[in-house]
Amino acid sequence: MSEIRVVQDLVGYEPSARGAVVTIGAYDGVHLGHQAVLRLVRELATARDLEAVCLTFDRHPAEVVRPESAPKVLTPLDHKLELLEATGFLDTICVLTFDEARSKEPAEEFVRDVLVEGLGARLVVVGADFHFGHKRHGTVRLLEQIGAELGFEVVGLGLVTAERDSSGLPYSSTRIRELLAAGDVAKAAQMQGRPPRPHSVRGSVEHGDARGRELGFPTANVAVPERVCLPADGIYAGTFVAEDGVERNAALSLGRRPTFYVDAKKSLLEAFVLDFDGDLYDQQVEVRFVDRIRGEEQFDSVDALVAQMQRDIEVARRMLTP
Repeated sequence: MSEIRVVQDLVGYEPSARGAVVTIGAYDGVHLGHQAVLRLVRELATARDLEAVCLTFDRHPAEVVRPESAPKVLTPLDHKLELLEATGFLDTICVLTFDEARSKEPAEEFVRDVLVEGLGARLVVVGADFHFGHKRHGTVRLLEQIGAELGFEVVGLGLVTAERDSSGLPYSSTRIRELLAAGDVAKAAQMQGRPPRPHSVRGSVEHGDARGRELGFPTANVAVPERVCLPADGIYAGTFVAEDGVERNAALSLGRRPTFYVDAKKSLLEAFVLDFDGDLYDQQVEVRFVDRIRGEEQFDSVDALVAQMQRDIEVARRMLTP
């Protein structure tokens, strides 16, 4: 398979003369449901000798349309692109800038300018509840009507349900956020990949108050962008990937440190990297949440906290041992 092309706003992109199977969506998290859709796109493209194209956006559309209630993202753009490429199902990924002007674009104009003229769509694959265009005027039904006029077919898919999920709930980015909010990072990982792909966040290691070092557990304070979804506060077993690319086991603390602070305004992510002694400051790193150890607690004394931290580290070691 040839190298995947990633294009921004169709700049310099010439659609294939053969045409394309195009799927459209935020693709936040690139979870198992997304992967099933992309696999179908690849199969359809191969069967019809068309290109396999994913059309996504530089931000979640809700950040523009309803910023006050926009969900935190599972995967910022750079991470999402890596995961889309890693599926191996696509020929081209097109990233559209979703701004105020895009949000007011008529549905019909979007189809004509982007899907047909821009990407050469011959078949469009979307979710059955797909909406697009100004005020979400565009629906799968409208897409089918325009397709009949402009020469493309439409496949509207229902949400993909987990094969062995006793709850019967569908794979969705919303469901994964709910699991993370409950601290169930193990279940969230199962929905994000097979084998399970731990939920991860990226950020820079910043100088903190050195509290961990004073207690004998030097930690890397990882500053994560506000718009990124974090799990519930608590202690986790996980891994830590620094700029050297090595994945190291770690005990992770996410919370407001109530033993020391009464009114901390935001949660702090700290990683105690097991069996590691090195300088991590100012590095861009990735933190992966494997399993939850416990919720965050307030301790009556520093000694009680240190004793619990020692126990947490041993639990993390056991959880992370193959």
